[in-house]
Amino acid sequence: MRLSDTKPFLAHPFDYNKLKEECGIFGVNGVSDAANFVALGLHALQHRGQEAGGIVAFEENHGFNSARRFGYVRDNFTKESLMSTLPGHNAIGHVRYSTAGNKGHTAIRDVQPFFGEFAMGGCAIAHNGNLTNAESLRKELIERGSIFQSSSDSECIIHLMARSIHKDHINRLKDALSRVEGAFSVVAMTRTKLIGIRDPRGVRPLVLGKLGEGWVLASETCALDIVGAEHVREIEPGEMIVIGPEGIKSTFPFERTAPRPCIFEKVYFSRPDSILGGQSVYETRRQIGIELAKESPVEADLVCPVPDSGTPAAIGFSHESGIPYGMGIIRNSYMGRTFIEPTEQIRNMGVRLKLNVNRALIEGKRVILVDDSVVRGTTSRKIKEMILDAGAAEVHFRIASPPTAWPCFYGVDTPQREKLLAATMSADEMRQHLNVASLKFISMDGLYRACGVETGRNKDNPAYCDACFSGEYPIAPSDQLAKGFKMAAE
Repeated sequence: MRLSDTKPFLAHPFDYNKLKEECGIFGVNGVSDAANFVALGLHALQHRGQEAGGIVAFEENHGFNSARRFGYVRDNFTKESLMSTLPGHNAIGHVRYSTAGNKGHTAIRDVQPFFGEFAMGGCAIAHNGNLTNAESLRKELIERGSIFQSSSDSECIIHLMARSIHKDHINRLKDALSRVEGAFSVVAMTRTKLIGIRDPRGVRPLVLGKLGEGWVLASETCALDIVGAEHVREIEPGEMIVIGPEGIKSTFPFERTAPRPCIFEKVYFSRPDSILGGQSVYETRRQIGIELAKESPVEADLVCPVPDSGTPAAIGFSHESGIPYGMGIIRNSYMGRTFIEPTEQIRNMGVRLKLNVNRALIEGKRVILVDDSVVRGTTSRKIKEMILDAGAAEVHFRIASPPTAWPCFYGVDTPQREKLLAATMSADEMRQHLNVASLKFISMDGLYRACGVETGRNKDNPAYCDACFSGEYPIAPSDQLAKGFKMAAE
């Protein structure tokens, strides 16, 4: 595809006020028409990235072939004419939301997987996460003669592999990843091998599945379900899995450290039908609602989710509180994330393009709105206004995460800290700003209990990465520190 044939991906105005998912990765080895299974897997992971997607496949007679497109998987990788160009038993794919590089200005060259041709043959990689020292690495590599084709931090891995002195892909990849900092779950492929690897903290998820005689690597178990693969296990933090004709080999190439998987995966990012850390994501979110009801009860007539991410927590809140649950807000499922070029008048309609109030249910009632988070607060205010306009007597917000007060540097597109409502306001100031009857967030201990840690958060050794709430970063954000970013303890 020529760059002139592409156009920017248009996000709906509603989505500007939510944290953006990172990326989704999927790989298949040892299965006929592997690229078709990858396309299905990426479709199941579409919630992790809607800007663009790509697939690389290998077939002995055709070599490596790739396709990269803007927009949804369903709109691109269902075409027989395209999929016929991706033959082979080995393929990987990626769906993208830009968290590094030119956010919001994606070029086709930024779309993964990335590919490199080495002396020992080609290798493609797809990366979920964010490299916190990518800027300094990029500068170093360019000064040493590397020519970058994209603005993505992930391309650094290919260039580091190219400069490694090792004679095989596996050791070159180990060597490259030993130089990077930050969060990475990677799937890579050579002519015969499929490789999966997680950073030592295990910030981003990666799972292993069995598909007939072949194998699958995916960001989430819901992607295994769609292709009919058996969920074998999670790739462990710091583990490298190499799948080839000789079978599976597992190694731990990095120094062992305490795992810190992202807790927001359980709150919002992962699909509710996935299994994460041995727990149902849906059940974890329902438990969050139960904890919320215990911690912050309020007299009301209706518990209403902000769809869709607030739904399981709202069900849990209703169950624990005894207050009836109702779909007071209806989501327009056909809006998607793309839309017509909006006029200013349409743009100002904002949330109403995507959500509508069930007036007959809301009118005259004291309503508890359950949402996953408050980021900038603009969407929350608009939803509250919609509920009051529909005749609600009161609006109470219950939030299924602690206040988001710090940016994420591990693969989530978080606004600058000063644009986060919780970074500049107390909880009561936020309530006044949103102009609601009450506003309560789940406590950090309550969130940990809902995630299966009965004793709550261990301040000395948390079980999860919760930097977006606590400001305690388990991996130093080197590039940001060099720019003057101040950590919570400073």
